[in-house]
Amino acid sequence: MYLGIDIGGTKTIVASLDDNGVITEKYRFPTPQAYDAFLGILAEFVDKLTTKNFIAGGIGVPTKIDRVHGVAIAGGRLKWRNIPIQDDVQKIAHCPIAIDNDANLAGLSEAMLLKQYQKVLYVTISTGIGTGFIVDQRIDPSMADSEGGEMLLEHGGKLQQWQDFASGQAIVRRFGKRASEITDKKTWQIIAHDIALGLIDLIALMQPEIIVLGGGVGAHYDKFKEYLQQSLTDYENPLVTIPPIQEAARPELAVVYGCYDLAKSVYGKSA
Repeated sequence: MYLGIDIGGTKTIVASLDDNGVITEKYRFPTPQAYDAFLGILAEFVDKLTTKNFIAGGIGVPTKIDRVHGVAIAGGRLKWRNIPIQDDVQKIAHCPIAIDNDANLAGLSEAMLLKQYQKVLYVTISTGIGTGFIVDQRIDPSMADSEGGEMLLEHGGKLQQWQDFASGQAIVRRFGKRASEITDKKTWQIIAHDIALGLIDLIALMQPEIIVLGGGVGAHYDKFKEYLQQSLTDYENPLVTIPPIQEAARPELAVVYGCYDLAKSVYGKSA
């Protein structure tokens, strides 16, 4: 059995997965802003899991990672700084733990379902925008710390971070509605254009074979698919071709599955 822990800015999911990556049990709880409080609640929920002996586990965190020392450095909605989360969770779970950024792990999870593609770009559009680039079913180390949502792009006559005008939070701020509440086609055209502005730069840089959209906005891809593809086609040229784009297959639990994929690849059954 493997342990998967998806630490989000607002909620945390704890799950046990069998050797084939099937979730057998899961819990979720609001993520405390105080790190010590988080560890206390996490310990309670790990203890609730029926499985007590894990081969290994994985953690997805919405921050920049020091992978050598297992430290969550900074970033995201959580105000944690230089937290030794890998060691702390290993003490709670009593098993080896692998750690990475949540968008990378979500991308890894989705790429494992798309093995016919060598290069998969995962873009989560939720409160902010995160990116993960997967090559041959592994997180590409050259892009592992990339923050696509923080790219500076011209918008509204000034340079802005992409996520400041194209994320779910930006949509609520601009239109007064969540993506799930928007039905107006013109609004979706505007949203699709803003998403395309960042995607075309990522496509030019990474040359992915497929793009997977996740997050709360990505879950509504059917509503803006036509407009996004048209906007991207307007930017296409012989050196930058537009790959197929699809919605994430397991958006809500992608990070948990990615935790399993990472833990199994690092530690495997011999751990």
